[in-house]
Amino acid sequence: MGIVRESVEVEVPVGTAYNQWTQFEEFPNFMEGVERVTQLDASHNRWTTKIAGVQREFDTEIIDQLPDERIAWRTTSGDVQQRGLVTFQSLDDTHTRVDLVMEVEPEGLTDKAGDLLGMLDRRTKGDMKRFKEFIEHRGTESGAWRGRISPG
Repeated sequence: MGIVRESVEVEVPVGTAYNQWTQFEEFPNFMEGVERVTQLDASHNRWTTKIAGVQREFDTEIIDQLPDERIAWRTTSGDVQQRGLVTFQSLDDTHTRVDLVMEVEPEGLTDKAGDLLGMLDRRTKGDMKRFKEFIEHRGTESGAWRGRISPG
């Protein structure tokens, strides 16, 4: 299983960064290869991705969510195996550090080759950069979900 880590500092308050990240259906606006995210309920999403010409669908479950601090998830179905954690740290009233850690199990020869070549690392770095541009350009979140999902 490959581990990807990426951080970005965004020029918005922690609540704004966190609130925007809870708007999963907006992810195609800044995540390369994400065609669609459908929020099924408060803790489940269905993803459609197309990377290197390969389309995949999979479901994720949020397993821990604490407003303005963290969101953790794992896949529950489909041919993508991953788990991840995004955390939010207020640096001051107008700056937030967003840290993303994902464990991804490459599927098939193409994914394994891409993993060895660092494609997931580069794509994640680009996604975080685009998130920064997206939220800073907007200046405010497009929505928010402030509920608590506890582990277990």
